[in-house]
Amino acid sequence: MSIKVLALLIAALSGVTMAVQGSLNAALGKIIGLLETTFIVNLVGLVLVGVLLFVFRLGGGNWQHYAEVPWYFYLGGVLGVMITYGVVKSIPSLGVAVATTAIIVGQVLTAALVDHLGLFGLEKIPFNWYRVAGTLLMASGSWLLLKK
Repeated sequence: MSIKVLALLIAALSGVTMAVQGSLNAALGKIIGLLETTFIVNLVGLVLVGVLLFVFRLGGGNWQHYAEVPWYFYLGGVLGVMITYGVVKSIPSLGVAVATTAIIVGQVLTAALVDHLGLFGLEKIPFNWYRVAGTLLMASGSWLLLKK
């Protein structure tokens, strides 16, 4: 199996887990509240990663380089909280399929911009008409999913 096929399968599995996670988070949010759910979700994630890093020693990174990292690279944690909150807020009123499709359209548009500009040290990948068409088709699909 090629590296790209494996990466594609991993990405698809990530999408599956995101839909399930969003559903679980939305259900939890109905019971304990939005900010409370956001806190619990991130706390559980912190505990899990802490166990993987410090108990099972699965990390392969270099902690000693933390000071060399640009400050904005650390905003992922803030964005993670915003993502969790947004998912928990949107799924109950839109449904899992519509909310997830809207999330994916937003991700693709942003990812295309990041690729096109080569932000964060990533390789530049030009935004072409195929990407425009694909994004428009996805947005159309999101709109169609809203129809009853």
